[in-house]
Amino acid sequence: MSCLESKNTVPMSHNTSSASSSFEPDTDPREAGWKPRVALLLTGQSFSLLGSSIVQYALWWWIALEWKSGWSMLFATVFGVLPQGVVSIFGGSMADRYRRKPLIMLPDLIIAAVTIVLSFAFAHGWAGLPMLFVVLLIRSAGGGVQTPAVQSFIPDITPTGKLLRVNSVFGMINSANMIVAPAVAAVLINVMPLWSILLIDVTTAVIGVGFVALIRVPRKSVADTVDTTINADSADATASAADVHPLVAGIRRTMTDLKAGFAYTMRHNHLKGVVLGDGMTCLMSVAPLNLTLLLMTREYEGIDLNLGVVNLTTAADKLAANELSLTIGMLLGGVFMSTIGVKIIRNNMHVIAGGIAAVGIAVVGLGIAPGLLSYLIINALCGVASAVCVGPMRTVIQSEADESMVGRVFGLDTTLSTFGMPVGMLIFAPLADIIPIMWVFVAGGLLTLPVAWYVWRLSGE
Repeated sequence: MSCLESKNTVPMSHNTSSASSSFEPDTDPREAGWKPRVALLLTGQSFSLLGSSIVQYALWWWIALEWKSGWSMLFATVFGVLPQGVVSIFGGSMADRYRRKPLIMLPDLIIAAVTIVLSFAFAHGWAGLPMLFVVLLIRSAGGGVQTPAVQSFIPDITPTGKLLRVNSVFGMINSANMIVAPAVAAVLINVMPLWSILLIDVTTAVIGVGFVALIRVPRKSVADTVDTTINADSADATASAADVHPLVAGIRRTMTDLKAGFAYTMRHNHLKGVVLGDGMTCLMSVAPLNLTLLLMTREYEGIDLNLGVVNLTTAADKLAANELSLTIGMLLGGVFMSTIGVKIIRNNMHVIAGGIAAVGIAVVGLGIAPGLLSYLIINALCGVASAVCVGPMRTVIQSEADESMVGRVFGLDTTLSTFGMPVGMLIFAPLADIIPIMWVFVAGGLLTLPVAWYVWRLSGE
């Protein structure tokens, strides 16, 4: 699910309007040379996400360690997450209308530019929470364009039968990056000033853009096929807006796209189940998961844990262990899904429902864990459950949504999931300053279980 990636997936196609076209070739043009294309995309995104993760951890830990307040984490979430949900409303439509490769590269370059500014401000003592929140807003907004573009671009360069494997490998690589990132961030934050850590994101963004730029999209990719029935309303709206101001025409076109994308998604039960299930899970479970930083600093302050190879004593150590345990679980889940899962899974929706239920149970476990070691084990299991969800979710959208609508469905999914997190934080973060934080986790986890039942019910329809 998008918000469990932290954003970041079996073909059951029931809508293949382009397959009925008499001019479609017998062989899928994406079959030839798909592995090098996918390797370039995954490598580029891995570099980009690695740098972003290191910087994101450093910024969030700086806020958590400096303020130790539920309200500070709430504002960090609002500025760091909410803009992505807003921009994704337009990002999904853009992914359907424009070339997706530039939409992947341009946000990285913009984010790199504003990160340089923030680095300069920290180096000269000008930076503070207001500037930090502005930069978080811009970085999040860039994700609102890039995320639907990347998710829509994968089926452009990948044969349909390979989508689950590619999506699972993508999740596995991201999880591996997330294992490295908190460890690197924990070391760097103790030995380097924050301004120099920020420049890591700039370097990896440039590398990532370079890899993506090398991808040659198949001439007759799925992105070239447009379903005239589905897009009839959009075409009419565009024609009627020809004589008005371009800005007004663009707004009308976007609103028409949004209406068409929402109506299309709600008409298809599997797509509806994925999108609503993702959004509700982010509201109920992922919002409390964002409070694990507070849980670490409050409930386990002064509690050391000797794991043999490492002794967790400082707050930074425990924050790193918290992130590492989750991402190790996600990596293990990704390995399972990309190897065994692709061979045994027959119903993606059942897997999604089961994964959501497992996430809810794990969140309850985080709240009632009797000690730091048991907490870290449960956190790893939560990561496994998250990875099990993400691959099938992406694959259902990529394989069951019409090629001309996949960007809008992903945009809607990103919007609901990213809005779900800050809305949940509006409820759970203030509660964390009033009641014991463990009960926040128990409540969020229990409220997730009906969401799993809802997705399971839609799986057979």
